[in-house]
Amino acid sequence: MASSFSFFFLTSLLLAVISAVTPCPPSQRAALLAFKAALTEPYLGIFNTWNTTDCCGTWYGIACDPTTGYVTDVNLRGESQDPMFQKLGRSGYMTGTISPEICTLSNLTSLVVADWKAISGEIPACVTSLSSLRILDLAGNRMTGGIPTDVGNMGSLSVVSLADNEISGEIPTSVVKLRRLMHLDLSNNQLSGEIPYDFGKLRMLSRALLSGNQLTGSIPKSISRMKRLADLDLSLNRLTGLIPVELGKMKVLSTLKLDGNSMEGSVPSTLLRNTGMGILNLSRNGFSGTIPDVFGAGSYFMVLDLSFNNFSGRIPASLSASKFMGHLDLSNNHLCGTIPIGSSFDHIDAASFSNNDCLCGNPLKAC
Repeated sequence: MASSFSFFFLTSLLLAVISAVTPCPPSQRAALLAFKAALTEPYLGIFNTWNTTDCCGTWYGIACDPTTGYVTDVNLRGESQDPMFQKLGRSGYMTGTISPEICTLSNLTSLVVADWKAISGEIPACVTSLSSLRILDLAGNRMTGGIPTDVGNMGSLSVVSLADNEISGEIPTSVVKLRRLMHLDLSNNQLSGEIPYDFGKLRMLSRALLSGNQLTGSIPKSISRMKRLADLDLSLNRLTGLIPVELGKMKVLSTLKLDGNSMEGSVPSTLLRNTGMGILNLSRNGFSGTIPDVFGAGSYFMVLDLSFNNFSGRIPASLSASKFMGHLDLSNNHLCGTIPIGSSFDHIDAASFSNNDCLCGNPLKAC
């Protein structure tokens, strides 16, 4: 009886081991080798391990389904804590393009080819056929062309990072179909046109980073319907118009950066009253009017930057009652009157109030 049990146990264990090391099919290996052939990595030798018949075994950056052997993850980062990088004391550098052959890996859930500095060419249009892809990260390269028009067909995407490239064209309207998207980073590219008016359909999105582009038009009001959005960065674009009042009513939004645009009008009091807002940068725009006197003991700002605008009137007295004021910059406006006194102002230096019409009091000259 004991020997029968032992035989059954060993047989089950052997089958489990065989299943766990199922090698990748030849077609998967061929696709990866075609992908490799379009790239050149001269310093680290990350592709030196790509020389065996089984790409699921020791190939650097590759992971597979243990049962089928199909490739599920391509994870190649040029900025890494991997011992290979640490030993040589350098970050990665790679040239070449991303081969469309990568699209034949139909079971991919993660495609990360990021921070290699010099990978160029366009995002293969066929990438939109990867219906299981959850992470698409091609940031930190020199990729050109546009975002594939049918990106909205990639319904499993939760992370898209194409930052720090040279991608141009408009944000595809189909992007709003990505209902599982939680992180979108398109910053520091050459994107133009307007933000899709129904951008707010991305209800799962928590971070929308679109800074450093050439986006025009106004901020869509639909963004206020994004109940999970915590970080919205639209800085360094060419946006115009007013700040939607509804943005100040977003309970989760804690970081809002609109600096370096051409926006105008007054600042909604709801935005400054929102006790969840921790970083608010509206500098270098054309905002005007008085700064709403709506601060209080619940106000907690790590950054409040209203510099280089056209604000007038007095600094709100309630601002000094804020629970915390890390960095405050009201310089280069048309403010006048006495600077409020309060513990939250004790560490603020004169530069934060400079180049206004007639401000006085500590840390500036006495009134």
